[in-house]
Amino acid sequence: MSVDVDEDPSEKYGSLIENLKTIGYALIIALLIRIFLFQPFNIPSGSMEPTLLVGDYLFVSKYEYGLSKHSFPLSPPLFEGRVFASKPERGDISVFKLPTDNRTDYIKRVVGLPGDRIQMIEGALYINGQPVQRERIEDLVEVDNLGNRRRIVQYRETLDNGVSYITHDLSDRSSKDNTEVFVVPEGRYFLMGDNRDNSTDSRFKQVGYVPFENFVGKAEVIFFSTDGSSGWMKFWRWGQATRWSRIFDSL
Repeated sequence: MSVDVDEDPSEKYGSLIENLKTIGYALIIALLIRIFLFQPFNIPSGSMEPTLLVGDYLFVSKYEYGLSKHSFPLSPPLFEGRVFASKPERGDISVFKLPTDNRTDYIKRVVGLPGDRIQMIEGALYINGQPVQRERIEDLVEVDNLGNRRRIVQYRETLDNGVSYITHDLSDRSSKDNTEVFVVPEGRYFLMGDNRDNSTDSRFKQVGYVPFENFVGKAEVIFFSTDGSSGWMKFWRWGQATRWSRIFDSL
């Protein structure tokens, strides 16, 4: 014959405390990783196509540029400037806080460093009076759900430090295909999207020059990508919607 024995209330309380401590430690570790190491971001727009697509999820290195107040959730005014600072390099794909509100996350490519002169002439990027090397490559052909085809002109740009990437040129009559000369102030950077005719970036007053303090981190790797054809509830279509070839692509 078995006899039920009530559990000691003190043991139940001790077990609860241990579980809460474990959860607390896990949350602290997750927060520290987010602040000091890596933060996940998703791509909501096509401004960085074809390098980044809508539905890409990527990890951003938080330690790459050191820490600023924007490294912390809600950007608390803990201190000014950066600590353990390491400056962005030309060609980096960087996440930053929009200078006009210091809240909205943007992701663009660094093309202009402090002191640089940046200009667009007939759709080509010029840095300090010299055109960035670019080569016309095969057009991208997009087909929508109705079977309509659209050709997108593509160029491979190569910066003076060897960083190479593909840009999209949707129109040869864009308002920002020809610009004035932008002289990047000290302590600020000039960033542009790879989708040149569909990117609100430093060429526009809404963004302008980006202070070093506003950098959040450097995009490192795509860890997941979906084409958006399947919602979270349609789990049976997740595999079909996943862009498997993009997973673990380094940036």
